[in-house]
Amino acid sequence: MIIIKSKQEIDMMRTAGKVNSLILRELKNIIKPGISTMDIDEFVEKTVKEHGMIASEKGYCDYPASACVSVNEEVVHGIPSKKRILQEGDIVSVDLVVEYKGYMADAARTYGVGEISPKAKHLIDTAEAAFFEGIKFAREGYRLYDISHAIQQKVEGEGFGVIRDFVGHGIGSEMHEEPQIPNYGKAGKGPRLQTGMTLAIEPMIVEGAYEVDVLQDDWTVVTVDGGLAAHYENTVVINDGEPELLTL
Repeated sequence: MIIIKSKQEIDMMRTAGKVNSLILRELKNIIKPGISTMDIDEFVEKTVKEHGMIASEKGYCDYPASACVSVNEEVVHGIPSKKRILQEGDIVSVDLVVEYKGYMADAARTYGVGEISPKAKHLIDTAEAAFFEGIKFAREGYRLYDISHAIQQKVEGEGFGVIRDFVGHGIGSEMHEEPQIPNYGKAGKGPRLQTGMTLAIEPMIVEGAYEVDVLQDDWTVVTVDGGLAAHYENTVVINDGEPELLTL
C-alpha cells in the first residue's frame, strides 16, 4: 500500500530534508584527495547530531555507518573505512537518510575528487539530468513508470546504462515504503500518482554494463565490468502541480 502523507508528516520530512541537503552541499568542500571515506562518514554523523536528528542508515539491517560512501565502481552501499583513501580522479557517491521525529528524507550525490576525466564528469552530470527528466512526470495524474521511462531514455540516450537490481522507493516513517521505483520501464504503467505521495527517486547509472555483484561484506554493490557508477537522489513530494524536492 502506498501511504499518502498528511501536511504534518510532510513538514517533518521537510525539516529532515533541509539538514540532508545542507550536509550534501557542505561535502563539496570536504571531499578531496587524501581524505578517507570514514572522514566523510564522521562528518555526516557529527553534523546530523548537531541538528538533533538521526542518521537512519546506521544500524539499519546492521549497517555499520551513518552514510553509504561508494567509490568508482561501487554503485551503492559502500561501507566507510579509514583505509579507503580518496585519490585524484576518483568519483564518490554519498547516500544519506536523515530522520526527524520519526520521519525521514533520503538523498544522494556523486562528487568528483580533484580533477576527474571528462567521461566521469559526463556520467555524474547525466545521473543528475536524468533525475530532472524523471520528475517532469512526478505530479498527480501521471503513472509511476512515466518517471522511470524518462530516466531510462535520458541515461541510455547519453550512452550509459541503468542499474536494474536496485531501485528507488517510497519513504516516510519507514526508510523503504511502497512503491518501488525502477529507473527503467514503459511509460503509462504502474500506479497513478496522487498528491501526498513521498518518493525517493534515485537514478543509479553506470558507464558500461548494468550487471552488479555484492562484495563479501554483504553490502557493497559493484559493477561486474569494473565501470564507474554515479548516483543522484532526492526525496520528492507529489502535488497536482510542480513536485516539491525536500532535499534540494
